[in-house]
Amino acid sequence: METFNFILYLMAVLTCLACTVLLGSSYMHTGVRMLLWSTLCFVGLSVSNILLFFDLIVYPTEVDLRLWRLLPALAGLLFLLYGFIWESEDN
Repeated sequence: METFNFILYLMAVLTCLACTVLLGSSYMHTGVRMLLWSTLCFVGLSVSNILLFFDLIVYPTEVDLRLWRLLPALAGLLFLLYGFIWESEDN
């Protein structure tokens, strides 16, 4: 079961990082601001997933990183929310 959890959390981290890279690359090519806000959101979610991996797999009983992994996710979602609001005002 530990191997399955390791693979599952690692795949979540890699998927989030891949989304970050693809969104960032698309933003660099097109300059569409909504892609920037989505990229910043996925940066926060990637950091959150990395901290989740460390919290539950690497240090399962030594430390509790719950607050530290929720803060980047919140920051990422706030970036996306700000982008939604800003982009809707421009149109």
